Amino acid sequence: MRLRRAIECVVFFLIAPSVLALVMHPRLVFPAIWALGAIALALLLMDRTFDRASLWSARGLRTSLPAILARFALLGPLLAVALLLYEPHRLFSLPRSNPGLWAVIMVGYPILSVLPQEVAFRAMFMHRYATVFPRPAALVLAAAVAFGYAHIIMHNAWAIGFSAIGGVLFGRTYLRSRSLLAASVEHALYGCWIFTVGWGWYFFGGSIVAR
Repeated sequence: MRLRRAIECVVFFLIAPSVLALVMHPRLVFPAIWALGAIALALLLMDRTFDRASLWSARGLRTSLPAILARFALLGPLLAVALLLYEPHRLFSLPRSNPGLWAVIMVGYPILSVLPQEVAFRAMFMHRYATVFPRPAALVLAAAVAFGYAHIIMHNAWAIGFSAIGGVLFGRTYLRSRSLLAASVEHALYGCWIFTVGWGWYFFGGSIVAR
């Protein structure tokens, strides 16, 4: 079983993103995310050992929220400062130039992008491959690496690196709270801020077109 799960993990989170990176079109990004989320959710719901309550645990969110907000209060401004130093012309460019699109992203991103990604990279990965990575730290790191590598379809190091770092944060939150809701709120918080502050271009279809 452990070997089969290891092979499955490689297929899902190494081979599949590598192939998609060769053929990915901007219009296929969301369908790919939704397909992965649907497959992950189906695998979880068919697994009798999976605690379905972890998908919506509000209690886990309540206990994790203070730590989530404290981390964001430190890391959020650092993201803004980093962009100010690296590409100042992008700072808050989306809400300034296209507030309508920015508003749509603020509402749609947590539902259409964050939730399916969290189902796949936190709930499914950290349940299904716990036997492959039996130590909690190794499991969090493996899920974070998989999450970062999935962003290879964006063809830039910023998307991969930021996602891997975020994956560590979200994975630790999920493992400690056993709440996908908590991990999703944290993911949405950073994701919406990234699009607001100006890093969002590296996480959207524009980065694919420009390669």
